[in-house]
Formats: sequence, structure tokens, C-alpha cells
Amino acid sequence: MFVYVVKSGDSLFGISQKFDVPMDTLRSVNGLTATNVVIGQALLVPGSVYTVQAGDSFWTISRAAHVPLEALMQANPGIRPESLKPGMRLNLPSIARRVGTHFSYSQLRTPAADRAVIADNAPYLTYIALFETHFNWNGDLSPLNDSAGVLAAWQGRVVPVLTVTNLTESGFNPALVQRILNTPDVQTRLINNMINTATTRGYGGINIDFEGVPASERDAFVAFLQALKARTAAANLNLSIAVPAKTNDTVPWVRGYDYEAIGAIVDQFFIMAYDWHHAGSEPGATVPIADVRATVSYAASLMDRNKIIMGTPFYGYDWVIPYSSATPGRAITNQAAINLAMAEQVPIYFSEADQAAYFYYTDDSGRNHVVWFEDTRSLFAKTRIVYNERLGGIGTWQINFAMPQYPWVFTHYLQIRKA
Repeated sequence: MFVYVVKSGDSLFGISQKFDVPMDTLRSVNGLTATNVVIGQALLVPGSVYTVQAGDSFWTISRAAHVPLEALMQANPGIRPESLKPGMRLNLPSIARRVGTHFSYSQLRTPAADRAVIADNAPYLTYIALFETHFNWNGDLSPLNDSAGVLAAWQGRVVPVLTVTNLTESGFNPALVQRILNTPDVQTRLINNMINTATTRGYGGINIDFEGVPASERDAFVAFLQALKARTAAANLNLSIAVPAKTNDTVPWVRGYDYEAIGAIVDQFFIMAYDWHHAGSEPGATVPIADVRATVSYAASLMDRNKIIMGTPFYGYDWVIPYSSATPGRAITNQAAINLAMAEQVPIYFSEADQAAYFYYTDDSGRNHVVWFEDTRSLFAKTRIVYNERLGGIGTWQINFAMPQYPWVFTHYLQIRKA
């Protein structure tokens, strides 16, 4: 397979003819409901053969196919670089994959929808964290309509994980975390409730997603996780955690997460490596690649890299420009962003520095917008970090946000670990 970037004068039909791939296959692989592709759009083209185009070289083809240049040349021993001509067909080699975990979240909706999304994605999942149950001031958990999701996960050889959060109607509440960490009887009640829920409802693990942990509670949070780990180990449950990304231990708002101490406790360390730009910030890449690399390097220096799950988003943001804090951006799935660019018939640009896609459009009210999102090229770049750095695996938020290209990208680099 390879990535083709749409050029001026291209059509989906023409691209299908150019590379001898059925148009319906291109639409299916790329999740397209329409055919009016736009300049700059990245299309994933399946197949193990590439038809040389004008201007191609072994180097450009190796980049498009995400294979080493040397491997591409070895797969085509009878073709010298200087003799490459349009119309020639090159064999695209596979690479030596690594075994890796795919840990994703799924927001519970209805039993039928939960069954469908898990069944569809099961071949490419190791863990599915069902989102979410939250706790109150007494340590009690909110109810979950999770039976269909738990059963569908096990049927697909995916480990279902109980996701426990400090969410409230107004968002994640740090005060709830402080209550749990500083009130021993409430903490014990919460841990008991988590273990009882996970074991009686058939889960294989517990995921802690406590957001906004204050710096003052850093040590208390570690102690809580140690107490929880003793219980999950006794119950044969996996323990994972979601943590914000950071590249050092000096930023106050993320200092509550002691990477080294937490990494020594949990089984999976899911880094939420996204939202460097978000709805409440100025426009920009949600996942700048340099920040991701720095975060991974920092985490790997403090713990077993086999525990690290590098999270990546299946969404971006749409901002009105010029930006004003009075008009925050809105989240948009990667696929919805592509559909929007196609509907507006505007070109898509790609930041090589950030490894992220973006485009501009004008809405029906005459307001100008910019949309930053992750496309197939972005996903290749993130997965390559997991592969090259020999991390435990890749994580996604969330599997409900359909990104049909992801199984092709993940399995290009990784043999997905199964339950």
C-alpha cells in the first residue's frame, strides 16, 4: 500500500485507473461517501504493486509506501534507479512488524451500537476501555449499561477494561480526586467498588482516568495506585492509567502525575499525546510531532518502554478565524474533517513540521474557519514512532470516531497483540 496525495486535475476515477485499483475500493479504504476529492487530500491506496508516475523516484516511492529505500530496491532487483519510467510496476515490500498493543477507548451508547463497533474493530484491538463510570463523594460508582460491550470484547479476543473517571456534569473535577486521596474510608470504598464491578461484570482490567490531579496530591495519588494495584493483582485484573503528556516535571498543572513512580506500578501507561492545541486555544496542530517525540523520550527515560501506550486522536478542531477566546473551536473527527473539505471543495494542506493536515473554508454566515486534523500521513508518522522506539503499543481516542485507514497503518508496522 502507499499514500497518494491528490493533485490538480485528479479525480477519484482517474486515480483508480492510474493505479489499477477499483474506485469502490478506494472509497471503502478511505471512508469516502463522495467522489469529489480535493487537492492535497491524502488517499491510502491498497496493494503490493505501485505503478510509476511521472516525476517519481525510488526515494519518493519509498516515502509514499513507508518502506526503507533499500528494501524497495531489493524488491525490484531488475530495475535501476536511472531507468525508472512512468508505467513501470514496482513491487512494494512489507517490513518486519513488531508485536504491539492497541489500547482504545469506546464511549458506551446502546447495546447494539456497542456490539457493532467492537465487533468491527476487534481484529485490530488488544484492550477496549469502556467509557466511562465515575465516582461520587462517597466513593460510589455510576451505573453502566455495559453487558453487550463486555461480551462483544471477549468474543473478539479483546480485553474489556472498566474506565473510572472523575467526570461530573461540569467536566473533570480535581476536588473529587482530592476527596478520594485524603479520605481513607472513601478511598477504600471506591477501590472495593471498582474491584467488585470489574469482577462481577466480567472485565479484564481497570483503567484510571483521573484528570486534573493537583501537584499537591502527587504522592497521595501514587499511594492510591499502589493500593489499587495490590487489589487488581490479587483479582487477576490488568491496571492501566491515562496521563497527560509532558516533557519534563516542572509544569505545575501536570506535576501531579509522577511518571516514574506511576510507571513502576501500572501495567499500561497510556499517554494522552494530544491536545497541544484544543478548543480553548489558538488554532494549530492537535498533535505536533516534535512534542510527541519529546514526550515519548521523557517517558521512556523513566520507565519500561514496553508499558508505554502512545495515545493518538481520531479527531481535530475547527476554529473560527481570526481566533477569539469568546468563540472556542469545536471538535471534529478526522473523517468528518475530510468530508467537510470535500463538501466545501477546498484544498488540504499538510504541515511537514507538525505532520498534521489543515484547510480553510468560509461558512454560510461568511465566517472564515481553519480546521486542523490528523490524516493518513499523520497516522503513519505517529505509528512509526511507536515502531521505531519499541514502545508497548499505540492508543486511540476513540474507536467510535471512525478512521477507516487506521487498521492498514497499524498493521503495516505492528502485529496487534490479542487476548
